[in-house]
Amino acid sequence: MKLLPLFLRRPIEAVYERRLASTLVGLPRPQHVGIMVDGNRRWARKAGHTDVREGYRAGGAKVTTFLGWCTAAGIEHVTLFMLSDDNLGRPAEELGPLIEVIEETVRDITAEGRDWEVQVIGSLDLLPGTSAQVLKEATAATTGRGGLKVDVAVGYGGRREIVDAVKRAFEEHMAAGGDPAELVARFEIDDISRHLYSPVADHTDFIIRTSGEQRLSGFLLWQSAYAEMHWVDCYWPAFRHVDFLRALRSYANRERRFGK
Repeated sequence: MKLLPLFLRRPIEAVYERRLASTLVGLPRPQHVGIMVDGNRRWARKAGHTDVREGYRAGGAKVTTFLGWCTAAGIEHVTLFMLSDDNLGRPAEELGPLIEVIEETVRDITAEGRDWEVQVIGSLDLLPGTSAQVLKEATAATTGRGGLKVDVAVGYGGRREIVDAVKRAFEEHMAAGGDPAELVARFEIDDISRHLYSPVADHTDFIIRTSGEQRLSGFLLWQSAYAEMHWVDCYWPAFRHVDFLRALRSYANRERRFGK
């Protein structure tokens, strides 16, 4: 079927969006959404760009738009998966532009006037050059702002996070003069939850992944124990507000049992 011209399609989509949004009023909403912003390079190639950096730039711009949607929807916490620790093994000519876009994106979402409290989580010590310092300085200004809490996962790996949490639990215990054997004897789930990169996020309600891939790829492994999953076929730069609303509708229609 031939697609409608853009000047006709947009008004129709706008009407559909408003109707879809109205159906969500009063329905359950996730408090913490994890989003895997996948498919930037593939989007660039499909769009005919010879430089995949155009995909990174488009994806970075979509982050700010997405956070605006989350704020309007009453979401309290968002974790953005922008760079895994595995991605750090990419060639320098590919990794460098991606990190530059991440830095630009973080500067944008932390700019004065934004009502978002942002922190960067992950193994920042593994990032090249001064990237860790740049990201930390940008997010420091948002401390105490309130509003939507945003965690930007950079150099992040879920297994590494769990290992680091265990290490931190033991370091804290021993720094207070405790015996490691004592902690082993009473070690509980909360000892890990309290020492995650973002301790307040010991659970995640809803995880969305774009690009059609259907796997976690190490994202929020501990926090996602009872998270609902939603897979979207489009690439991240092409993710639309209507796609987000459909995801929220999918979440609202699920019966969450938490293993019961």
